[in-house]
Amino acid sequence: MEEVKSQTGWLSQWFTDKLGMLNISDYWIGAIESVVSLIAIIALAYLAFFIARKIFLLNLIRMVRKTRSKMDDYLVQRKVFHWLAHLVPIVIIYLLSHWMWGDDPERLKLYHKIVSLYLTVVLVMSFRALINAFEDIYNTFPFAAERPIKGYLQVIHLVAVIVGVLISISIIFNVKVLNILAGMGAMAAVLMLVFRDSILGLVAGVQLSANRMVKVGDWISMPSHHADGTVMEITLNTVKVRNWDKTISTIPTYAMVSDSFINWRGMEESGGRRIARAINIDLRSVKFCTPEMLEKFRKIHHLKDYIDQRQKEIEEYNRKHNVDESLPVNGRRMTNLGVFRKYLENYISNHPKIHKGMTLIIRHLEPTEKGLPIQIYAFSKEVEWAKYESVQADIFDHILAIIPLFELRVFQNPGGEDLKEIINSLSN
Repeated sequence: MEEVKSQTGWLSQWFTDKLGMLNISDYWIGAIESVVSLIAIIALAYLAFFIARKIFLLNLIRMVRKTRSKMDDYLVQRKVFHWLAHLVPIVIIYLLSHWMWGDDPERLKLYHKIVSLYLTVVLVMSFRALINAFEDIYNTFPFAAERPIKGYLQVIHLVAVIVGVLISISIIFNVKVLNILAGMGAMAAVLMLVFRDSILGLVAGVQLSANRMVKVGDWISMPSHHADGTVMEITLNTVKVRNWDKTISTIPTYAMVSDSFINWRGMEESGGRRIARAINIDLRSVKFCTPEMLEKFRKIHHLKDYIDQRQKEIEEYNRKHNVDESLPVNGRRMTNLGVFRKYLENYISNHPKIHKGMTLIIRHLEPTEKGLPIQIYAFSKEVEWAKYESVQADIFDHILAIIPLFELRVFQNPGGEDLKEIINSLSN
């Protein structure tokens, strides 16, 4: 240390003598000496950083690109090594400040603060870059979509910045970090208000991830927030959903837990998407089947066996109970609507795009002023929207086309052509 001080004294004395030859006052000599020394340190530090970046960093990047592992590539992309290269000028500034101002404690203390602040920033930024690289590496695994950790990493980022700020304050004001934390106790209520969404989002993020409630890529519906589409991103504070109309809905993360939403992932994973649509039948077209109608229905591929078996059961029942068949109301008979329902059941169950392992029901709903709804409740093998709609449309195109064959009519409100026919019939 004595040797350093002697070297410093010699350099300072030489510089002072040179300035004294110019008849400059001691005050300005000291000021010029400080400025020149500072410029020299900054120049040397920048030179050291330039060398470290051009030689060490570039060679390191070349080595990384030659490796088979992709993990180190993410470290380069997130500039982890770029921030670590700043440690070189920090060491240079620290050593030169001791060498040049070892005999000036006040000035040395000031430069120590500057170096410490610089080091704090570099360490915090290096740590954040490392966390970002870790997130990129984690997202390469298949389970990352089901268990996103972006919310947790955002908390770590926030904690790192807060710790860096606290350390910087302690360096500037020479106060211990614990004393700063103790003084912040009175501000706890204010901080709770400021970081309310972040805290709620953190808790909600843990619940969403632990319970696998939602993940990136899921189709969700949340009418309370006008969201119906695919989850794009899950962060600490928000969940972004790209709706089917290409708009984007932003939902608070905690709302995903406090409010209800529909996740269609179960439908996609099951391999079946529900079809639940009804056709309204005009009640006036429902009637008992005549022998001619039954003979016609027997020619339909999906009905032949049913007609034969059903007609045999009805004949045996009526004969056993001595039913007077002169009136249709007596005994048991088939109706065109009942035969139509059976046709739908056989047609849907044999459709190649209908899931055989899931519920299939053809049922009556409650009659209304718009007729009798016959609902087809089944599951399509196609879960993709466009393909699903195509399957559903093909089925109902066929149903609407064959309804007249059963001497049934689809109910619809009178239109212009209907009114024209009524007027023409009245005029005739």
